[in-house]
Amino acid sequence: MKHIDLKSRGAGLNPQNRFEPLFIDYNDENIEEYFDDAEDIKRIKTQFYNDTSKTILAKNDSPDLGFDYSINPYRGCEHGCIYCYARPTHEYLGFSAGLDFETKIMVKRDAAKLLEETFSKKSWVPEVIMFSGNTDCYQPVERKLNLTRECLNVFLKFRHPLGMITKNALIQKDIDILKELAELNLVSVTISVTTLKRDLSRKLEPRTSVPVKRLETIYKLSSNGIPTGVNVAPIIPGLNDEEIPAILKTASEHGAKFAGHIMLRLPYAVKDLFLDWLRRNYPEKSSKIINRIHEIRGGELNNAEWGKRFSGEGVYAEHVHDLFRKSCNKYGLNKEKRTIRTDLFRRVTPGQEELFAS
Repeated sequence: MKHIDLKSRGAGLNPQNRFEPLFIDYNDENIEEYFDDAEDIKRIKTQFYNDTSKTILAKNDSPDLGFDYSINPYRGCEHGCIYCYARPTHEYLGFSAGLDFETKIMVKRDAAKLLEETFSKKSWVPEVIMFSGNTDCYQPVERKLNLTRECLNVFLKFRHPLGMITKNALIQKDIDILKELAELNLVSVTISVTTLKRDLSRKLEPRTSVPVKRLETIYKLSSNGIPTGVNVAPIIPGLNDEEIPAILKTASEHGAKFAGHIMLRLPYAVKDLFLDWLRRNYPEKSSKIINRIHEIRGGELNNAEWGKRFSGEGVYAEHVHDLFRKSCNKYGLNKEKRTIRTDLFRRVTPGQEELFAS
């Protein structure tokens, strides 16, 4: 399978769906035989589909996550991050983990309505829900659809706690709601910063906000009293691991109060997609990076074992963790214990909205 060179996309491949027996690959030397305009095929436009899911919260049973429920208004992600661990989930929809993941986006237009129905149930017990556990809730189409913003209004209406993680400065448009939630101690926000190098970011994460905009976002959120931190993720050994101190220093200077980090994960089709990307973009470094990935994954390219999938293992992984811890201490991160209130929750049933108008 040959790659498609699309500078505005992350994946250069559209590998076969592991659940689908039929696969047709038009990406070859004779592409003109199949399409009138082969060049137009290579300029793949994003398509959006209505997702008619009847529930909005996803339950996880992973002991290495700090939350039990997440909410994802979208499936698939136009950001196109080549390393995204969520890519294989698109295969459950009959799509590919490659270009399909970033060009065929499922949209949950009823997200806010479904969320309100969930919170209104007498059986619902409030706990911190994470935006987004799978794909970014502030990918570009959110600017038009405002599904995440509608959901935030539901969280505020019910005074329900939440956490958010994104790599898009688009979250700034919702500072007004986030500020109200923060005043009630109901929210914390994490901004992912993979690199401070714009060129690397554009290759790794072609449709995300550039690093300087993410740092600006940390500053604007924290300046409005919204608890904000930084996530250095993924850490790709041999590519961006050396940036850990600089990212943490700069994030702290922009108002970040806490930080986290995650080692690169390459489940299922992500392995081939990432290796193809690596060899195209950094051929001179590819062998070194691949060897170090093997080193932190017990000789493999991925290890999904709980307790190891986020952290990796071995001497090199410990070196990375030690660098992260020392940098956090040096720049004053993770000094304060963060708590989000769950005791302010109020169940709002139809017809009672006026009681909570204030």
